Amino acid sequence: MRSGFGLLGPRHGRHSLSVEQVDSLALPIGDDGVVIGVDAEGQPAVLGLNRPTPYDVVLIGGLWTAQVLALRAAATGARVAVETGRAPAWMQMVHAMGGGQNGMSVHDVGRVPPQGSSAGNPVLVVRDCGMRPPRGRVVSGPWQSVLTLLPYLSPVAPRLLRQARLVGVQRVSPDEAAEIGRALALPRGDVDSLPTLADGVTLWCADRDRQYVMTQPTDAETGLFGTPRRMD
Repeated sequence: MRSGFGLLGPRHGRHSLSVEQVDSLALPIGDDGVVIGVDAEGQPAVLGLNRPTPYDVVLIGGLWTAQVLALRAAATGARVAVETGRAPAWMQMVHAMGGGQNGMSVHDVGRVPPQGSSAGNPVLVVRDCGMRPPRGRVVSGPWQSVLTLLPYLSPVAPRLLRQARLVGVQRVSPDEAAEIGRALALPRGDVDSLPTLADGVTLWCADRDRQYVMTQPTDAETGLFGTPRRMD
């Protein structure tokens, strides 16, 4: 180094690139988010919940998966607000994470206050309000995603599925699978597989993209939530 002038620069050929080689450089932008499990090839499946545009997710599945997603979203720095009619099922997680000092809060149905989300303070609202969730006071917006949990298909499900940018489906009955298949335009093979999915497996659907994901808990998640299960 020469004082005041920084580094001299590349001293060997392997330290430099030609103009043609520069175009081959790429950065993995856009694949950050919450690791929700592994795909069929065993590769990490990542869900980007912190977005500058409104993002609605519907999960037709079990409480176990919703809680794991909420916990992992909080671990990425997002604040998590849970709207639920079964607060004790969520308070266990809040206490384990420090009694609400880490940005996770639990609210009665219809009582979620404005969250004040921003790029530096993203929010995930989890709506665990049963089969017929009322229209929420707090909706998705910039840097605020909403995850609605449905234990089974219900009369309000078609409306929610139409509004959602992403839909996750766990094991359902054959009749429910047929109705979901029509709503999401799923191939016959996916419709037939839905009643046979193992615990912890979710079919995630976004537009025409579909991916089966196995959510594998960490030791800490197993200690807090137990093993993967579809039924609550």
